[in-house]
Formats: sequence, structure tokens, C-alpha cells
Amino acid sequence: MRWEGFIKIVEHKILSSNIKQILYSLFSSIHCSTWICFIKEEIFLVEIMSEGTHLNASGNCQNGFNSNGNLFKIFIGYDSQEDVAYEVCRYSILKRTSIPIEIFPIKQCELREKGIYWRERGKLESTEFSFSRFLTPYLANYNGWAMFVDCDFLYLGDIKELFDMIDEKYAIMCVHHDYTPKEATKMDGAIQTVYPRKNWSSMVLYNCGHPKNRVLTPEVVNKETGAFLHRFQWLEDKEIGEIPFIWNFLVGHNAFVVSDPVTYPKAIHYTLGGPWFEQWKDCEFADLWLNELEEYKKSVEKKVK
Repeated sequence: MRWEGFIKIVEHKILSSNIKQILYSLFSSIHCSTWICFIKEEIFLVEIMSEGTHLNASGNCQNGFNSNGNLFKIFIGYDSQEDVAYEVCRYSILKRTSIPIEIFPIKQCELREKGIYWRERGKLESTEFSFSRFLTPYLANYNGWAMFVDCDFLYLGDIKELFDMIDEKYAIMCVHHDYTPKEATKMDGAIQTVYPRKNWSSMVLYNCGHPKNRVLTPEVVNKETGAFLHRFQWLEDKEIGEIPFIWNFLVGHNAFVVSDPVTYPKAIHYTLGGPWFEQWKDCEFADLWLNELEEYKKSVEKKVK
């Protein structure tokens, strides 16, 4: 179901934080961009607009997405072969967030239609968002902080915990993996490539307003090499902040210790392939993803009813 337009909410003189959260959760569960305006403990307006439109809340043209500039933006890489992975990733984030957020899929086909992305897909690109992910600062209008994440993630923690780690001195922040895959292929037979800073770009917090990130224009993203982009070569090392590995917990590589809660994953990354692929249906943490899938399906059924 897709929604457009304005919904007028009955004005409340006294509105508890619990009610605010319930209302936010209600509207953020709809598959679209939402925002709620609270002024002096009164609800005034909820604007609900469908994904893919070109106007923001003020009616201004954005770089491809309908957006409210005040919310934390999350861009999820979308691959037409992994639609269900995207939906479950998105659901897992919305289910656990305690802060207002906006989620947008980075769909290559839509970016091509808008003239934002035009490079040919190379043989070593395992997903449709291998390079389009680096358009995140541009799509966020080079404003505020935004996150990019691959679609093959399952979030177990509140995104607020990640948001609270933001440090303005950095241009980007990510998990600094020391990762060399043993497998020759991943996912549905895609070739596994090995390079420095492997998997660093799979989940990144972008300081979109940082001067260095203005380098990431559509022209640069469409022509630069994989090395330049995936190794963040437009930045100095000191401009790349570090996030604990539990926020990009690589299945088959990272390990947790039962007696040490600090090692428990907050975001599981099925980088080799997740249980939405037949050959990976029994991978580590498959049960968690499958349980989330069932919850997602039930939530969709409720909306239809």
C-alpha cells in the first residue's frame, strides 16, 4: 500500500513520550517516508509521502528522494535479486529504532532513469549497488549525517546507539575490518574479490556536509575505480573514524563470546550469502533472519487487512 498527502491529527494538549513513540512507530511502519511534528507537547501534522517522489516537505527538489532534512537518513543498497533481504533489513531497523529516521532504497534502475547513474556494470560487481552506494552524500544533499548499509544486514540493536557514536571530526565512520575471505564465490555464485579495506564500505556513516565528501558527485562515482571508492582514497586515514565490529558483524569471520556481551552482534552482515539463498539457508544466524522474515510477513498481512 502506498500513501500520499497529509493526515490531520487530533490535537493533544498533553502528550506523553510513550504516546509519541507509539505514534511514531505506527507511522514509521508504513512503507514510505514519514515525519511527525511535535510542538509544545502537541501533535499538529503527519506528512506521509510515497517513496520515489521528487519533492521534500517544503516542496523543494531533492537529489532523487523525498525527504525531511531533520531526520537521520539511512540508505539501503537494493538489488533486484535480493528484494526480500532489503525488506527484512529495513524492517529490522524500523522495529528497533527509538529515534525518528528515514529509510531509502538505492535502486540502480531509478538512478539511471533520473540520469544520476550511468556506468556500465563490471564483471566483478556482485550487486547492483556496488558503486551507487557512494552517491549517499549526494542523495542526502551533502547535508547532515546519513548511513549507507548493504541489504544483507539484520539489525539486532537500536540505530540510536550507532547514531550516538557520530563524531563531527570525521568525514566517515565505519568498522575497520581486517578481512580476507577464504571462499572463491559468494551469494548466488558471484565472484569473491579481495582488496584492502574489504567490507569497510558495506556500512558507512557519512558526514555528508564534510568538504571532502563533496568530491562524491555523480560524475566521480560513475567514472572512478573500485579501488578509489571502496578504499576511500578521497580521504586521509585520520578522517575515517572507527565503529565497533558488532555493528558490521561478518558471518563466518567475526565471533562472539557467550560470556562477553560486548562481542554480541548489533548488526549481522551475511556477506557471503544469507538464508534467502537456498545454498545459505543453514548459515550461522540463519534462524534469526528467518524469524525476522516471518515477523515482516505478518506485518505486511496486517496492513493489507
